[in-house]
This record gives sequence, structure tokens and C-alpha cells, in this order.
Amino acid sequence: MDEFSKYRSPLVSRYASKEMAYNFSDRKKFTTWRKLWIYLAKAEKALGLLVTDAQVTEMESHAEDIDFAMAAEEESKLRHDVMAHVHTFAHCCPTAAPIIHLGATSCYVGDNTDLILLRDGFDILLPKLARVIDRLSNFAEKYAGLPTLGFTHYQPAQLTTVGKRACLWLQDLAMDMRNLQRAREDLRFRGVKGTTGTQASFLQLFQGDHDKVEDLDRMVTEMAGFKKAYMVTGQTYSRKVDIDSLSHLASMGATIHKVIERHIRHELPFMATENIIMAMVKAGGNRQDCHEKIRVLSQQAANVVKQEGGDNDLLARVQADPYFAPILGHLDNILDPKTFIGRAPQQVARFLSEEVRPLLEPYKAEIDVKFELEL
Repeated sequence: MDEFSKYRSPLVSRYASKEMAYNFSDRKKFTTWRKLWIYLAKAEKALGLLVTDAQVTEMESHAEDIDFAMAAEEESKLRHDVMAHVHTFAHCCPTAAPIIHLGATSCYVGDNTDLILLRDGFDILLPKLARVIDRLSNFAEKYAGLPTLGFTHYQPAQLTTVGKRACLWLQDLAMDMRNLQRAREDLRFRGVKGTTGTQASFLQLFQGDHDKVEDLDRMVTEMAGFKKAYMVTGQTYSRKVDIDSLSHLASMGATIHKVIERHIRHELPFMATENIIMAMVKAGGNRQDCHEKIRVLSQQAANVVKQEGGDNDLLARVQADPYFAPILGHLDNILDPKTFIGRAPQQVARFLSEEVRPLLEPYKAEIDVKFELEL
């Protein structure tokens, strides 16, 4: 059966990068199983068990050449994926066959491989997230002072800036970055724990020598690239580890979302009414009279925008009313969007320099990497 005769998830074929798709592939999985058997044999040899250099060398020379057809045939007979791959590995490593998987249980390769794939998946994802944050940071910096419409309760409220709004997105992404970094750093190795986590089989192999069992666990953990192993496990490592990783990945998936000049043109005159009133008072007008004039003109303009779908003509109405003659020469300044944005540009600059840039520092070398998305 060819690949086009089987279901393929579009999550992989369309949306996953090549390296992420490979990370969770059968080849990566079963190659990792073989590497784990090699780590185990090396550590057992170093601690005095009857494992030879020739056996280790033979295993290392066949770590990559997996006969998937043989493994599938073995699994159909044995109904056990791990033992099927033990037999397949032993077939190409006849000298090492007696010591492959020595003292281990299925979860030694299964769970430890899952943890390695999780770790490597985070290592693929984090630099990509760093690139997104870096590019959005540059966007925020570029548009730190460009006014745009802000809303409360889905109603136009006050101006902010495009850069400030981008910083809100950046803040979420920075939280995601920190959460994913923590989840990655918190990952430990299951290690060499035996069938139910008691290490009983290894204690027998080492004739009751507890120190050697602990050394074996530590050595294999280090060979797999982990700083620590979980001190206690059952048959498996705690599934809370998976839940923790998935929850942070789901949180990042919920982060990512979204229009500018026309919104401002529609709503800015309404926001400027208080400024117009203040300017009229400074020019000698009565606040209450001015407020009533503005209220009537605003309602007329709002009707044009919301009932007729037209542009906001409040400014034209103000300019046409003789009452506002004292401030007509200042209307452009009064309506300059930059007078409504408060400290948004300064907030953008500080947020980028104090929070975002330091977060990206570990990924500096990978920020400018480009990759192609296959659609």
C-alpha cells in the first residue's frame, strides 16, 4: 500500500515543519530506542557487567539501519512493539543479541524516548517562537507612535498606538516563551527504573549493589542529555509531565490574532469633543453652552456613521457653526491623533528593552534563520 492509500493528517502534511515532523516520526522514535539500548549497554559494561566492546561497537554500527518490514512482521507475530524491535536489532547485531535490553522493561525505551522527543520538540519550537517575538518587537518599535483606535466593551474609547497594541500581543508571547522554557527545563529523564519503578531487576544484576544501580541510572541519564532523572516513577513517568507540556503549548496556540486609519477617521472626532470644549473655554466660551452645542452636533454625526454608514462629519459640522469660529485655526492641532495616545510610545520602548530583548538573547544566533512552509 503506497502512502496515498493511507490517511495522512493535514496537521503534519500541511502545517508541521520538516524537522518537527521528523522529530515525531517512526524513524526518530525507533532510532532513539536503539540509542537507549546502546547507552544501557555502555553503562552496564562500565559498571562491571559482562558486556564487551565488540558488542557495543556492533550495536553502534547498526543504530540507524532499521528494517521496518522485519519489525512489522515480528510485531504481527509477537504482538509487542518493543520485543519486535529487540528481535529486529538482534538480527543485525548477533554478537550483541544476548545483552540488548538487558534488565530493562518496555517503558525504558518507550517513556524515555517520549521524554527525549518532548525535549527535542521544545528545542525546535523555542527558537521559532523567539523569531516571531523578535519580528513583532521590531514592528512594535517601528509603530510605537502610530495612533490607532482603542476599544472598551467593543466600543471606541481612547486612542492607543499600533506599537502599544503589538506589545499586548508580545506580552502574551513572552509569557508563552517563559512557560515553554520552564516546561522544557523541568523535563527529566525516566531513567533506568525497571518494571514498576523499583529497579529490582537491576539490583539483581548488580547483586544487591545499590550504588551501582544509582550509578547506572545517572550514567544513562547523562548519555541521553538530561541533567536529572525523576527520583520515583511507577511503570511510567507521571503523566502530569505530559499535561504540563500540553497545557503550555495550548496556551501558546490561544495567543496568536489582528484594522487602523478608517477607524480613527470614524471615531476620533467624538473622542476630541472634550478637547474642543476645553479650547473653547480657553477662548472665552461658556463650558455648558459649548457642551450642549457639541452634544447636538455629535448626535447628528453619529447618526450619519451608525445609521447611514457614512463618514464622520462632526468636524465639518463644527467648522460650519459660527459658534466655534474662535478655535477654527486650532482644530488641526486639537485633532492630531498623537495628542491622545498618552505614554504609549514610551511604554513600548521600555517594554521592549527591559522584557522582550533580554528574553530573546539566548536565541540571538537563530533569530534570522529563514525556512520555507510547504502548503
